[in-house]
Amino acid sequence: MPFRIAAFFLASIAGALLAGLTSQWRQLWVGAWIGALAWLLMDAWRAQQLVQALREDTVGLGARRMGVWGEIAERVRKLLRVREQQTQQAEERLKEFLAAIQASPNGVILIDDQGRIEWCNQTAAGHLGIDAERDLLQHLSNLVRDPAFVAYLASWNYSRDVVIDGPAAPSGAQGRPARLSVQVHPYAGNRRMLLTRDVTALEQAEAMRRDFVANVSHEIRTPLTVLTGFVETLQSLPLEADERARYLGLMGQQAQRMGTLVNDLLTLSRLEGSAPPPSNQWTRVRALLAHCEDEARGLSARLSGQGHRLFFALEADTELAGTATELQSAMSNLVTNAVRYTPGGGEVTVTWRLLPDGRGEFAVRDTGPGIAADHIPRLTERFYRVDRSRSRETGGTGLGLAIVKHIAQRHGAQLRIESTVGQGSRFMLLFPVTRLRPARPQMAVA
Repeated sequence: MPFRIAAFFLASIAGALLAGLTSQWRQLWVGAWIGALAWLLMDAWRAQQLVQALREDTVGLGARRMGVWGEIAERVRKLLRVREQQTQQAEERLKEFLAAIQASPNGVILIDDQGRIEWCNQTAAGHLGIDAERDLLQHLSNLVRDPAFVAYLASWNYSRDVVIDGPAAPSGAQGRPARLSVQVHPYAGNRRMLLTRDVTALEQAEAMRRDFVANVSHEIRTPLTVLTGFVETLQSLPLEADERARYLGLMGQQAQRMGTLVNDLLTLSRLEGSAPPPSNQWTRVRALLAHCEDEARGLSARLSGQGHRLFFALEADTELAGTATELQSAMSNLVTNAVRYTPGGGEVTVTWRLLPDGRGEFAVRDTGPGIAADHIPRLTERFYRVDRSRSRETGGTGLGLAIVKHIAQRHGAQLRIESTVGQGSRFMLLFPVTRLRPARPQMAVA
């Protein structure tokens, strides 16, 4: 401010001196007024330039100048520079925040107070079958027409979530969830944030748990009922020695069936919770096949009077790395299943060979009734049976293929199933090259 006052008086003095040089000295006051007026006009022009530059988004501020208007322009320039940096940092943080939400496995949708979509991530768009860009500012209830969801969104009671069916996937598309959990959280007045979560796997796991408990209860209840009935009969009726022996034999069969079921359940539990099998313990395939052959011939003799035609072939003398008891269990399950489900007089062929790519193949082929194609994907589920009555007759528990699948996964192997109704089935275990080596000659024992 003192500088402006001094500049004003200097302009007035300069005007007066200029008037004194060109006219009479009595006209000095006129020159002083002219100098002051010129300074005021110049000052107003500089102020107008500053205002114009501010109107044009500070493009014309230019370099720093002298005077109060130059100082103001410089301070405005600094404030704007700081504001631009803060705005840029806020935009970067917002982009990072939105990128984090985009990467979330859960869907996020922001809805305004009118129920229109303000923003949503790609996960939510995929969950609900909407377009994240095209459907902006559209009413969400018009896009998701599930009655349960529409009623939930309009209720404003969001203390719990709502589970709805996922949208049907278009032809050729995959990855759409079958079941969705939707939870709404109000914020900023009447705005709402909607979270979606794919609960298909959770519901499937819960269904499998319920089926597992129901199947175990059913499988145990049946032999227990038989045992209870025989016990009551033995306690209440006088029986001949032959009848008593027959009843005791049937009771022993049912007890053995329950014992087999419990052992299979314990085997599955042990496989799921145990450490990975070692890769430096080797077992000869020849010994595994010999054990399978003994079990198959014994089972065939018990199940069918005319027996089965059993063929075992070892095309390559090989050793397998892993837990010997688990490998034996997997192979024996496949062989005994083939014997159980093949009628008497049928043929069961068991082979071991090396494939051209170096993998080992353990294959079991039978001439049984075969399996329909829609049953094959579910064969490894626990207690799943194509023919329940046939399985009970042959003493199966419905857990054999589930055990085989777990053992194969633990040893890096693949279980493949091929079957044709009326012609038979072929079950294969494919072992990786890393778990195979040629059989080493055994040392003679004195």
